[in-house]
Amino acid sequence: MQKLSLIFATLLLLVSSISCQTKVEKPLPELSPEFTAVLDSHGEWQKWYHAKAESYAMIHEGVMVEEDAFINLESRKIRLSNTEFEIGFDGSQAWISPNREAYKGNSVKFYHNLYFYFFNIPYVFTDPGVTVEKVADKSLNGKKYPTYQVKFDSSTGSSPDDQYFMLINPETNRLEYLLYTVTYFGNENPPFSALKYEDYRDSDGVFFPRILTGYTFENDSTKNIKYQVTFADALLLDEEFDSEIFEKPKDGVFAD
Repeated sequence: MQKLSLIFATLLLLVSSISCQTKVEKPLPELSPEFTAVLDSHGEWQKWYHAKAESYAMIHEGVMVEEDAFINLESRKIRLSNTEFEIGFDGSQAWISPNREAYKGNSVKFYHNLYFYFFNIPYVFTDPGVTVEKVADKSLNGKKYPTYQVKFDSSTGSSPDDQYFMLINPETNRLEYLLYTVTYFGNENPPFSALKYEDYRDSDGVFFPRILTGYTFENDSTKNIKYQVTFADALLLDEEFDSEIFEKPKDGVFAD
């Protein structure tokens, strides 16, 4: 009897161990049929939704600086690496190494996930606290686009008053332009900017843009180019990166 009990206990532990290793996927969000159709046009977006981590390489065109990004998707911990600095977010604070002067922009905290967010639209709009609804078509550069407005709950993100409009290519049903405002720096009535999404590439069934080009926006037209970035080697991973890579290095400083 004792031997049988031992065998039973061993089997129970084995079953428990296997059960713990079984991946339990979170339920898909409740989305409108129209927005779901847009997501479907970008590939197997459920893979992004269920992925644990992401990485990609990005080049700032013009200055030709390459930046590598590593992100744990659920916590949104991130680490950016280039030849001039390392920037990260450990889950509560943004940091930079080797010093604050290494980044010439206004805010490390603002920058740390800026391109991650743009690159992962429309997928990030499945986040909790985000609502996407179809609105009247908008015209841009003389072309009419089916349009979706994105709204944020007051407790979502660091600047929930930002406005986003997704302009969808009527032939491909994919995002072609994003109109957006930035309220992070205190401007209560900021102008809209335009961001063009081009040359989608397949990453294991999920499509990401290769080129993002930012423009000033005026009178329903794009004007001057503000910036351009290109992306390569986008990967979605089933396991998270080790949390240690998101911690501030000894020579780093926390920064706003």
